Amino acid sequence: MANLDVVKLRKELQRFGQEHLLQFWDELSEDHQNELYNELSALDMEEVQEYFKKTVVEMSHAGEKLDDRMQPLTESQCGSIAKSTDQDLAHYENLSLEEISKGKVGILLLAGGQGTRLGTSYPKGMYNVGLPSEKTLFQLQSERILSLQRLAEKKTGRSGKITWYIMTSASTVKPTSQFFENNDYFGLEAENVVVFQQGTLPCFTFEGKMILGEKYKLSIAPDGNGGLYRALRNEGILKDMKKKGIKFIQLYCVDNILVKVGDPLFMGYCLSKGAECANKVVPKGFPTEAVGITCKVDGHYQVVEYSEITQKSAEKRNRDGSLVYGAANICIHFFTFDFIERVVMFNERSLQHHVAKKKIPYVDSAGVLVKPDKPNGIKMEKFVFDVFRFAKNFVVWECLRDEEFAPLKNAEGASDFTPTHCRNSLLALHQKWLRIAGAKLINEAGEEARQMGSP
Repeated sequence: MANLDVVKLRKELQRFGQEHLLQFWDELSEDHQNELYNELSALDMEEVQEYFKKTVVEMSHAGEKLDDRMQPLTESQCGSIAKSTDQDLAHYENLSLEEISKGKVGILLLAGGQGTRLGTSYPKGMYNVGLPSEKTLFQLQSERILSLQRLAEKKTGRSGKITWYIMTSASTVKPTSQFFENNDYFGLEAENVVVFQQGTLPCFTFEGKMILGEKYKLSIAPDGNGGLYRALRNEGILKDMKKKGIKFIQLYCVDNILVKVGDPLFMGYCLSKGAECANKVVPKGFPTEAVGITCKVDGHYQVVEYSEITQKSAEKRNRDGSLVYGAANICIHFFTFDFIERVVMFNERSLQHHVAKKKIPYVDSAGVLVKPDKPNGIKMEKFVFDVFRFAKNFVVWECLRDEEFAPLKNAEGASDFTPTHCRNSLLALHQKWLRIAGAKLINEAGEEARQMGSP
């Protein structure tokens, strides 16, 4: 029977030009045969091949500039914390706290990354940047959710819970789950912290052949943060959201130490506008800053990478001197549940694939593992913001960079985004808040301390 199954599998692979994946079959132990058989059988070959074809098309357009196809966002769909009145901000906050108190809000965290560039092998959320409290990113973010729940209860008298959905990768799922368990979920209820795993995709050669990383195993890679939408379906998260009656979702990345998790101002602005999808942005620091910007391309909303526009467009200014294309993406988004459901059920397969050309170790025809010294294949990724193009009612909310954006990317010694950079950003913000609240900060000499500048 097993042989017949292998015959069937071989035929299926031949149909897609991937029969080479069984070239070492007869040499494999029974366990390794089972492993390879199960891995290949679980693949949706049609879907994976379709992804590769789209990636080839994308490769052929790589390096093209989008200037002629771009349009800036209209003023009416751009809110800003700096331009809002205190009355506006109070209104936005109240709208959000109302929904939180009814248990209608979910938070999606992208936490698949390991701290490789930081010199660690554990999940980035477990990193401690050296604050006096020694709190990790996960703990800081957990406590912000607890605060939000308390604020909503204080405002409305209702005790609603926020469900926190944490997307991990194959390498971070176990340590992440264990970390929360060991720390009693930092005061959150265990059933409201849902850890799930993003999917993977096979790596391909430039000619379209899937790569064997070992004789009995494909070379696979995570499917990018846009793999979220596939994972929401495959891991039962969408069903869970529906069952819990979640109507509004905020998404962010784990590495931003200043993130206002579930920000009630951002969400309240989106609710006031009836938006189904939104992006929180910061103003670009300077025209050629290497950040993605939010705009329209061919009439659809999109984040355009800095490499996709010319310097002329990057430097274009409005009458007030602000940059026409200045809404820098910081990976904090808002979605209605209805929008996410629509994307997952109907649009996910048509999402654009992006190419990462990589040096991918492979097993050659002689069965020898080769570590190439130049890119020999591609990893296929989707980006989380590529769903913007499916939005009919889309807005952006501009926040203050020194209050909301300081990502942890690099080890000490780099020019920016280091643990010290993140620590000082948070300490400077806390000092600012204390002073606004009327506190006087005293240094060791008993004199009034100078305000720390945010890096």
